[in-house]
This record gives sequence, C-alpha cells and structure tokens, in this order.
Amino acid sequence: MKKLTIRARLTLVYGGLFLFAGTVLLAVTYVLVDQRLTRGLGFDLRSRDPDRVSLPQSGTKITPEQAETLRGLVRQVQEDARQDALDSLLTQGGVALAVVTVAAVAFGWLVAGRALQPLNQITGTARRIAGADGAGRGLHERIALDGPTDEVKELADTFDLMLEKLDRSFDGQRRFVANASHELRTPLAINRSLIEVAVTRPDAPAELRQLGETLLTVNERHERLIDGLLTLAESENTLTERTEVDLAEVAGHLTDQTAAGTTLAVSRTLAPARTVGDPVLLERLTQNLLENAVRHNLGEDGWLTVTTTTADGRAVLTVSNSGPVVPGYEVESIFLPFRRLNRERVAGNRGFGLGLSIVRAVTRAHGGTVQALPRPGGGLVVTVSLPTPRAG
Repeated sequence: MKKLTIRARLTLVYGGLFLFAGTVLLAVTYVLVDQRLTRGLGFDLRSRDPDRVSLPQSGTKITPEQAETLRGLVRQVQEDARQDALDSLLTQGGVALAVVTVAAVAFGWLVAGRALQPLNQITGTARRIAGADGAGRGLHERIALDGPTDEVKELADTFDLMLEKLDRSFDGQRRFVANASHELRTPLAINRSLIEVAVTRPDAPAELRQLGETLLTVNERHERLIDGLLTLAESENTLTERTEVDLAEVAGHLTDQTAAGTTLAVSRTLAPARTVGDPVLLERLTQNLLENAVRHNLGEDGWLTVTTTTADGRAVLTVSNSGPVVPGYEVESIFLPFRRLNRERVAGNRGFGLGLSIVRAVTRAHGGTVQALPRPGGGLVVTVSLPTPRAG
C-alpha cells in the first residue's frame, strides 16, 4: 500500500481536527437546546380549588378532568416541538458541518502546500545538484531561503553550508590535479630533450642509444598519463568554448589515423551528427573511443565499426569492436579512472585506464550520456549521445 505524502497527511490532520471540534460543538449545542426545551412552553395549569381550576390570565374555569386533558395535550405539543427542534438541529447542523469540513479540508490542502513550499525549494535544489552532469557540478547553487528563523530556515542554511564546503572541496581537487599536471609536464619535457640530445650524439655507444630509447618510451608513457589527467580535470570544469562540431567529420578523420597500420576490418557509416561544444574535448572523446576499441581487440579477424547519426534531437556516435568477452557487471568499472577489466589496476603497456573515464567526463560536460553494452561474442558497443545545436 502506497503511503500518503506529508501534504496529504497534514491535510487529513487539519480536516480531522476540524471535524472533531465541529462534532463536539454540535453535541454541546444539542444538549443545551434539549435542556432549554425541556423546561416547557410556558403553560401553567394551577389548581385554585378542589372542584375548579382556571387558565392563567384568562381566568376561565374548567373542571379537573378538563385540566388533565389539557395538560396532556400541552405536554404532547411540547414534546413534539422539542423533538422537531432537536431533529432539525441535528440534520441541518450535520449538513452544515459536512459542508464546512469539506471546505476546511480544501483550505487545509492549500495551507499544507504553503507550509511545505520551503521544503519543495530545498528538494528542487538538491534534485538539480544530484542530476548535474559530472562530479561536483551544480554545487555552486544555493537555496538562499528567505523568511523567519525557524526550523525550516535552519535546515536550508545548513544545507547551503554543506554545499559551500563540498564546492570548495571539489574545486580544490580539480585545481590540484590541473596544477600538478602542468608542473609535471615541464620536467618530463626537459627529460625528453636531454635524452634525445644524448642518443643523437655521433659518438654515442649502442648501449647508450638503447637505454635512451627505453627511457624515451617510459617518458612518453608518463607524458600521456599527465596529459590524460589534465584532460580529465579540464573536462570536469565548466565549458568556456562552444563551437558547432560535426561528429561525422571528426570520427572520419580520426578513424583513418587510429586504424592505420592495423589489420582490423574497419567499416563506417558516417551520417551528419552536429553538436555544440569544445572541439578539442570532442576530438579527444572520439579519439579515446577509437583507441580503446583498437587496443582491446582481437589480434586476428578483428573488426571495428564507427557510426554517426542524428536521432530524437541528439547527435549519436557509436563505436563497436570485436574483442574479449566483457561481463555485464564489469562494464561500469571500465569507466573508473585507472581501472580496467576485472577491476584490476592498470599495468604494463595497455594504457592507464583513463580513456573511457575521459569519455564519460567530456560527455557529461557537454550535457550528453554515454553507454557501454557488452557484445555476446566479445567486445563492446559504446554509444555517446550529445545535444544537437537546436536542442542545446
């Protein structure tokens, strides 16, 4: 059984209390009227002698038998009038109470909605923050509730204080990653220059050249790692540049570069799919999808399919590939930074596990969605959906 909302419960409480108070008031009125009517209608047949009695005021003499008959008639009239008055009181009072109770319930519904409006404002702010794309997005919003300092105002102010602390925490984290990545780029670039100078010397021995090539490979991996971290940090910030981009053009250009030198069977269906966003980040998103599809593919008889289209007001990019079987419960883990299949941390030369993390971050920064589905025969189908210029 579905539980009633707080507004409905408050309305029932208001209506129930009003109905109870009205019923008590009607019962008290009934008792008072009954007591008043029981006192009689004002007739007083007083006996003046054993044989004759007279009616008050008129002085007409009647016999005791006639007086008793008259008393009975008066009592009957009095009882009928009392009963009619009480029945009318109950009937009309009950109808009036029912009508006023319905009005009170409707008024209680409005009052409850008015009283809960600050809570709806808090809920709306929390819902917008929870639905914001990307970690820490939307934390700049505040409830800023106006009104007297009561329990609801204290709740809203406490919520705003929590949002402020979370916002500072996420901003500090992003700035740290970005600053650290920038700072680490400089020594890596110096190391690469020194190694290149050493290995290109005419008198450099073969052992030094071999060592230099190994160090250049390691340095290149570190540079790619730093570049991936910097891209991930930048993609989680608010976009500062928005340009109309055709995903078909980007995917066609990058597919030729990524699949060059491989034995994969590449097929493409590139219909126009225009969106609005940062061209550099969108290019990086597409490149990461293609590199991931090529890297995690079969050595022989492998294939790669790239599709772009526009559907339901969204620009859609789909990359499918052959490869190892991916369990459905492992799909979410491949979008986590520094994680690969089977929830193990990256090692070796198969990448750093940042590719799909950057894809998700860039997609969310552009107001889109990304979904990965495992193929029964192995491999993945990754679909990115972004707003079109009209929808954006």
